[in-house]
Amino acid sequence: MRRARMTIAATVAGTALSLLGTGVASAGTGPKPSGPSAAAGSVGTEVGNPSSSAAQAAGVCSDAYQIGTTSYINRNTETIASVKQFYSPGCDENYGYLWVWKSFLDKNINFDLTVGVWSYDRDSLVGTRTVFDTHGQEFWGNAANTVGECTSGYGLIAITDEPSNEVRTEKRC
Repeated sequence: MRRARMTIAATVAGTALSLLGTGVASAGTGPKPSGPSAAAGSVGTEVGNPSSSAAQAAGVCSDAYQIGTTSYINRNTETIASVKQFYSPGCDENYGYLWVWKSFLDKNINFDLTVGVWSYDRDSLVGTRTVFDTHGQEFWGNAANTVGECTSGYGLIAITDEPSNEVRTEKRC
């Protein structure tokens, strides 16, 4: 009986894999993720947790998930932050997200930052949140009513006496 169950399980698994095909989906290209976020609880993470304390303080809707690619802010040759764009189907809004890497925070350098959603339709930044003289790690932009527009996540880090470092994620329409 045990062998029959294992054979059935292997057949079901093989069929499921063959139905998936050989394509690979990347963030934001497929359907909304299902199930609990890998980043459960109120802790922020590099992947972005819309239930984190910082997200809730910024008013991010808890069903938000990443759309599009991740972009990276560099300081000379060092990667110092990740930038993403999130979408909430429940609130029908987009959010910018910026996560500062620990390796940079360990240098104890304060910085200014801006995070939001770049609207190509408006040629402007929407849902902007700017923080001055910070040493924080997780930052969410304000809600951006840009769902019907072509957008990118946007992030900028400025360090005193250095050029600003800014990026946009891929354009999404």
